[in-house]
Amino acid sequence: MKSFAAAFLLALLPVFAAKAQDNVIDEVIWVVGDEAILKSEVEEERMNALYEGIQIDGDPYCVIPERLAIKKLFLHQAELDSIEVTETEVIQMVDARINWMIQQLGSQEQMERYFNKTLTQIKEKLKQNIREGRIAQLVQENIVGDIKVTPAEVRNYFKDLPPDSIPFIPTQVEVQILTSEPAVPQEEIDDVKARLRDFTERIVSGESQFSTLALLYSEDPGSRTRGGELGFMGKGQLLPEFANVAFNLQDPNKVSKIVETEYGFHIIQLIEKRGDRVNVRHILLKPHIPQEALDNAVAHLDSIADKIRNNEYTFEQAAMYISDDKDTRNNHGIMANPNTNTSKFELQELPQEIAKVVDGMKVGEISDPFMMINENGKEICAIVKLKSKTEGHKATISEDYQRLKDLVTQKLGNERLHEWVTEKLKTTYVRIDDNWKNCDFEYKGWIK
Repeated sequence: MKSFAAAFLLALLPVFAAKAQDNVIDEVIWVVGDEAILKSEVEEERMNALYEGIQIDGDPYCVIPERLAIKKLFLHQAELDSIEVTETEVIQMVDARINWMIQQLGSQEQMERYFNKTLTQIKEKLKQNIREGRIAQLVQENIVGDIKVTPAEVRNYFKDLPPDSIPFIPTQVEVQILTSEPAVPQEEIDDVKARLRDFTERIVSGESQFSTLALLYSEDPGSRTRGGELGFMGKGQLLPEFANVAFNLQDPNKVSKIVETEYGFHIIQLIEKRGDRVNVRHILLKPHIPQEALDNAVAHLDSIADKIRNNEYTFEQAAMYISDDKDTRNNHGIMANPNTNTSKFELQELPQEIAKVVDGMKVGEISDPFMMINENGKEICAIVKLKSKTEGHKATISEDYQRLKDLVTQKLGNERLHEWVTEKLKTTYVRIDDNWKNCDFEYKGWIK
């Protein structure tokens, strides 16, 4: 039911405005119940929309205050229903958001300059916004959680849709994949480990700072610009091998042993422990695959593709017994779309290298081998088979029932939320500053 919350309130988790909003002369512009809405809050939301590229449909100085007021209604209901979120959940969401912003802006320092705030101030503001947004979302889910849609309702919805309102379903494909991960020579692994041992000696001796070496040499693009710092994370957010070492570190002046994960080889340094979370730096080095090994992988898959085309065995059998892709190996090589939890992809949802290959293929065709970077940042060789293709079309009940059911469910959910807000306004004190009343609000009950 989370789609209702997303559709009904578009921006409950704002970043917050850049330094331009610091110049706003603050004043109370709305009061909802016993909660005030400040002019600076509206400006923060407006700046956030610009930063996120979110289009506001209408005058932002009318739309945004109404959104904030609706959120106040949900937060008041949360108090009545004793709906809360845990501190751990909030902190995890804050850390994820901070890490994302740092990646977007290039470094912690650039983020602090952009928002004209320290990291601590940014985190505190985010904690408040994220906690309130998540609580409001849970209230909405409670309101719409028992909605059930019958096949008859879906059919009636579709039957009554004007022809120009029938949704268009983009072209979708099902893809099977078989991969070969070229073997890394032992001498390359030994060289990587030797480099990491050298880094450790330089850090322990005081010759170099861990953060400096991470900035210069780490192959983790997400943390390199921050001197290898990952930010506070729980065990479940880290790879098990990495977490086992990181959470056992005790001395910030020491460097861990070399840790191997699916991404490569790491050394780790403790920054701070805080309850069940830890903040560490790391340096990642990846063994590089020589061209000869890459050529051998291409030749290997080229041979397999020919054998499948000659019916010596099926693609499904080859995927199960030969493929190095652990995520698809036990599913006959069929790729799963994480956005929909189905095997159907729109082309733009596929990894770019695969989409380029699939775009020109016919159903049942097997591609030539091609190189790609997998989710772990490793260079692998792959062949794919186009299992099915459904051309873009206007939705039909027979082919797109689930999509239409989702539309009806969301429609009913939004209607219920609208009714809830309308009723809530009848018993809620609202006062709007005269200078902010000249708006065509979605709900007429604000001004009584």
